[in-house]
Amino acid sequence: MHVHMETATESRDQAYAVLKADAEKIRQLIEVQMDNLTMPQCPLYEEVLDTQMFGLSRQIDFAIRLNLIDEQAGKHIINELERKLSALHEATVNG
Repeated sequence: MHVHMETATESRDQAYAVLKADAEKIRQLIEVQMDNLTMPQCPLYEEVLDTQMFGLSRQIDFAIRLNLIDEQAGKHIINELERKLSALHEATVNG
C-alpha cells in the first residue's frame, strides 16, 4: 500500500491557497458593499468585515509562526484587503 507523504512545499502551497481563498471571500464582501453604496450604510456589515479581517490576520500570523507562509506573503494578503477596505470607507464617508 502506497502512503503519500505531504511535502513541506505542498503544505505551504495549501496553506497559502486557503488563506488566499479566505481573503478572496472578504474581498467579494467588500466589492458587494462598494456596488451597493446607494443603499443605506449598514453598520453591521462593517462589523462583519472587521471581524473577518481580524480572523484572517490571526490565521495569517498562525501560518507565519508555523512557517507555512512567509511573512511578506502574509502581509501582502492583508495589505491588499486593507487598501480595499479603506477605499470602501472613503466611498462611504464621501458618498
